[in-house]
Amino acid sequence: MTLLNKTTAELQDLLHNKEVSVKELTEATYERVEKTDEDVQAFISLNKEQALEQAAQLDNEPVENRGPLFGLPLGVKDNIVTKGITTTAASRMLEDFVPVYDATVVERLNKAGMVSVGKLNLDEFAMGSTTETSAFKITRNPWNLDHVPGGSSGGSAAAVAAGEIPFALGTDTGGSIRQPAAFCGIVGMKPTYGRVSRSGLIALASSFDQIGPMTRTVEDNALLLQAIAGLDAKDSSSSPIEVPNYKEALTGDIKGLKIGVPTEYLGEGVSEEAKAATLEALKVLESLGAIVEEVSLPHSTYALPAYYFVTSAEASSGLARYDGVHYGYRSENAKNLDEIYRKSRAEAFGHDVKRRILLGTYTLGAGHYDDIYKKAQRARALVAQDFSDAFAKYDVLISPAAPTKAMKIGEDSVDIVTKFMSDILTTPINLAGVPAISVPCGFSNELPLGLQIIGNHFDEALIYKVAHAYEQATDFHTRTPAIREEK
Repeated sequence: MTLLNKTTAELQDLLHNKEVSVKELTEATYERVEKTDEDVQAFISLNKEQALEQAAQLDNEPVENRGPLFGLPLGVKDNIVTKGITTTAASRMLEDFVPVYDATVVERLNKAGMVSVGKLNLDEFAMGSTTETSAFKITRNPWNLDHVPGGSSGGSAAAVAAGEIPFALGTDTGGSIRQPAAFCGIVGMKPTYGRVSRSGLIALASSFDQIGPMTRTVEDNALLLQAIAGLDAKDSSSSPIEVPNYKEALTGDIKGLKIGVPTEYLGEGVSEEAKAATLEALKVLESLGAIVEEVSLPHSTYALPAYYFVTSAEASSGLARYDGVHYGYRSENAKNLDEIYRKSRAEAFGHDVKRRILLGTYTLGAGHYDDIYKKAQRARALVAQDFSDAFAKYDVLISPAAPTKAMKIGEDSVDIVTKFMSDILTTPINLAGVPAISVPCGFSNELPLGLQIIGNHFDEALIYKVAHAYEQATDFHTRTPAIREEK
């Protein structure tokens, strides 16, 4: 067994007993990445020299100062800034952007002794659900290389599933952590909006975006969130609410817990395989003592259009800064100032980004603002109220994390409606700002399916409790794609 196939606990024992050095583990990580990533294409860039230097310094740290994440390798989605390391957001617009500071989450993980080995692929500016719209490469699903890994955190999910790294950071605006986690058979948490600082995150839509952990197990996920959560003076939207000890929540005891199953989340558009896996998971939770009942979230049908109008409006506004003058790529074909603006944006942005900029600009335009944007915000409030009403009666809600298994590469690249439908189960959670996790719950034709557990604001500990109890009662998290053994 190679080092990267060991559990986190086993790696920690080896590091703490000094049977393996941080430098040896980091070198083993790069060996695995160099063998596997030729097929998976999860990484946009590697920072080997810098990481090995950091690892050598960490080896001098006394054992008594080493925490639960010390010395472990980490991958960072490439829309989170890293000091001295190119951060592209998978766009030609930022191809040469080298930040001069670290995002707060990266600072905190560096402080915990983690070693960042490289930057992970995504859909351009996190706009997409397949990781096919990156300007640099298409990431592939480790379970079947002909299929997508999901998106936009597809590089993060694929790298963890392929065993290249045990920990990764993703970002979630409308399901971009949970859907790829489901497609790749790993654990992905979208925390409460405000639980994790967004300082240093290249925004898609600032009132939706949230950074979160992607890991092999629920316990690993809890450890990573513990390290990055909490108030940050550099982000006014981060919350001062105290961060509980998530590991203490992993008791396995869910007797008497009330679980609501939204009727609308098992309806039209959800595949029979995803429904069956969810219903089987509910039986497991009932056998552990939970009480399961149906509940209605009546405004769910408004969630998807509201999500696309509001996020597109925020994206068009936020991306206006990339004009070839103030920020980003500048066209070499421009002859005057007007052409610099037009040609720089036309040459550097991809199709999906342009489409959302056009939709957002239309939404915010004179004559449309009241008819579209304000109505979308009112719909957002109604969706959020649905969750408040549901959590007055239930501890958590449960649904499939994605309506289908992973699609083939190119299968829906021309069908924008299908792409939008893939967000149907996840976008309401971002509209309401509540937390949710995806854990492995089954397979369809050898491709993973995910179970979504949704909690009330700042109830991540309860979500982890339910997810851990389910994980310990099943074996889906122990299965790995063949590529991990072959490489």
